[in-house]
Amino acid sequence: MAENTEGIPVVEENPGKVEDAGPAVGEEILKRTMEGAGPSGGGGGGGGNMKRKAEDAATISQDPDCTKRLRNEGGQLTPQVAQHYNRLEEKGLAVRSQSRIFHLRNFNNWIKSMLIADTLRRLRSDSPGSRLCVLDLGVGKGGDLLKWKKGGIDHLVCADLAETSVQQCEERYRSMAGRGGRGPRIFTAEFIAADCAKEDLSRRYHDPNTTFDLVSCQFVLHYSFESHAQADRMLRNAGERLRPGGFFIGTTPDGYELVRRLKASEGLSFGNSIYSITFGQKDEFPLFGCQYNFHLEGVVDCPEFLVYFPLLEKMAEKYGLRLVYKQTFAEFFEQQVTRGEGRSLLERMKALETYPPHEGQELASSDPGDYAHARARLEELKSKGEGGDRGTPEHPRVGTLSLAEWEATSVYLVYCFQKVAESKDDSSANRPQPPETSQTSQ
Repeated sequence: MAENTEGIPVVEENPGKVEDAGPAVGEEILKRTMEGAGPSGGGGGGGGNMKRKAEDAATISQDPDCTKRLRNEGGQLTPQVAQHYNRLEEKGLAVRSQSRIFHLRNFNNWIKSMLIADTLRRLRSDSPGSRLCVLDLGVGKGGDLLKWKKGGIDHLVCADLAETSVQQCEERYRSMAGRGGRGPRIFTAEFIAADCAKEDLSRRYHDPNTTFDLVSCQFVLHYSFESHAQADRMLRNAGERLRPGGFFIGTTPDGYELVRRLKASEGLSFGNSIYSITFGQKDEFPLFGCQYNFHLEGVVDCPEFLVYFPLLEKMAEKYGLRLVYKQTFAEFFEQQVTRGEGRSLLERMKALETYPPHEGQELASSDPGDYAHARARLEELKSKGEGGDRGTPEHPRVGTLSLAEWEATSVYLVYCFQKVAESKDDSSANRPQPPETSQTSQ
């Protein structure tokens, strides 16, 4: 498979213009790829029927025959997913910093940080001074706890199917609460070990009348697409207790991009030195239960399921969730890094590595081809007599990701839905609007 250098971030280490290594893949190209290749529903349909099948799937609960036609009962891999996350070791910063995917992980974390911060700003803009209650679906070991603390929320409900992870999340929370000190006060929290794609979480809340202002589902939603029943339950947990005007946000693999890369590969797998994705076949893509295996350097393999986003959008409408925006990681990065806090946080989180490295430092990859895009940008800076705040015109430096890491992280997208009040008026005036790309955070 040809190298994909589209959209790799190459950022000078002083405030300046963000450069891409190439044009972004057009949404229309991805749309044509998906409609021509799948996912297809089981039995007789081709890619051209996907829009109709997505609409059919949205009304499954009212049509038993439709249920039988489109639904993959599945649910057999849930224990395997739970075991996968329970087996992941808690590693210290020193160990993580030596990982080949150190910057990739930090970049993904930066994406989540900006998504959460942007949504909290929206909520506070709509209701200044209001109490904020958040549901974290698939909380894992609590990697976002600090984000919620910095965001100044009031209450957090943490839910995950991996019991060991939930225990570690609670321990991390209690450690944060015990430290106290300066900075934002800690929120109150409750912890639920439950399969968010199978159980009614509302029965587990401390307060049975709990409602949420924000629901976050980071790198988890795709597991629920093992079956219609699981995807529907996940969306019900996300939307049922979300107040009107509240948001449902998250990150998930981009089904269009996965199929595009699979079709471009010679076999059933694609990837590079740090990640690989393997499908069972490349001709049929069922709406539910379309399994692929995802491998990432230093992480236990785990089965995942393809998410056809138009289907997700249709299913979400059942619970009053309307799409505000969907962006690839590349698009979201370009928008958020232009904001003052975006660039500074990018550096504090070490989401990009310095190229060329400072004396005594090593690059994440030993493959020179992983930095061809960065070298090209350096030559451009030299020709303009620019060097960044840590370099000189003769020896400029930029922040970037290796090509291998970018190929791994660019399979993902961010999404934001808003809970809308029940209304038959579907005019554009009532639709929630996407973020202004020119807006600058204070």
